[in-house]
Amino acid sequence: MITLQWPFVLALLPLPFLVRLLLPRAPERQAGALRLPFFADLARAGLVAAGRPRFSRLRLATLAFIWTLLVIAAARPVYVGTPVAIPVEGREMMLAVDLSASMSSPDLVQSGVPANRLQVVKRVADDFIARRTGDRIGLILFSTRAYVQAPLTLDRNVVRQLLAEASIGMTGRNTSIGDAIGLAVKTLRDRPAKDRVLILLTDGANTSGVLDPMEAAAIAAKENVRIHTIGVGADSNFTDIQPGMLMNPSGDLDEEALKKIAGLTGGQYFRARNDKGLAAIYADIDRLEPVAGDPQYVRPTIALFYWPLGAALLLSFVLSALLLLHLPLRRRAGGGEPARLEGSA
Repeated sequence: MITLQWPFVLALLPLPFLVRLLLPRAPERQAGALRLPFFADLARAGLVAAGRPRFSRLRLATLAFIWTLLVIAAARPVYVGTPVAIPVEGREMMLAVDLSASMSSPDLVQSGVPANRLQVVKRVADDFIARRTGDRIGLILFSTRAYVQAPLTLDRNVVRQLLAEASIGMTGRNTSIGDAIGLAVKTLRDRPAKDRVLILLTDGANTSGVLDPMEAAAIAAKENVRIHTIGVGADSNFTDIQPGMLMNPSGDLDEEALKKIAGLTGGQYFRARNDKGLAAIYADIDRLEPVAGDPQYVRPTIALFYWPLGAALLLSFVLSALLLLHLPLRRRAGGGEPARLEGSA
């Protein structure tokens, strides 16, 4: 759709005609004029041209058209395109995933099939990341060491791909929860304070790293980073290896530490015992940390003023060229400036 940004400029269109009507005419040159008492008779006989020459009418029409083009250009015509959605920025969210050796325990079920903890975490976390429209999301992988696998970004597909490529043991076989928290705080420090969130997912206790988890949580609280902790692993059950023997596959999970970390920073602790439970936890986090909402829409505009402006300039050049060509022809035909013939009443 084409519209005018300054439509009031169109009020200038009749300005040349008003000037012609309201201002007195310029005095005509009398030099070279020959007054003929019988001019009317010559005109009726077709011996002289009566009225304005055709070229003058064409020149007047061209000048009027040029003026119209200039006024339209001054009114700023623009093409308004279709609305384009702009994602609204939401929270600054880091996702820290444990890759220690214990994450290979096949004590969970995914779609009715036994799966290890990391496989379930990848699938559920992938859906969670895909839903976080407008959030800036980063990924930390940790075990013996902690690494920023993906810095905070709006490109959720990249984060999902990097999480899918993560494998157990790629950063060691132990668990450094404190280092993962410290690295997340460092990454979030330069972002807006009210939107800093860390989701820490682990199945064990802190067994590695240089930073104590409680000290790291205190630093996170000071930096306004909310930490939601998720403990992963099945409940105690009877094993088939030795009938009657009760096994606890999540015996290494330090739930107390995870609860304290969440409590210190204003977050919550969740316990995931299966894939459905983990999906429900991420749904709860969606409610605790809602996405930014509907995107805003803008309509792109393209300036078009240069088209009428260019046409006006081109017509001006053409008209000037015609005038320059017409003047020598008149001089050659008349031997100079022709004398004007004036009739008398």
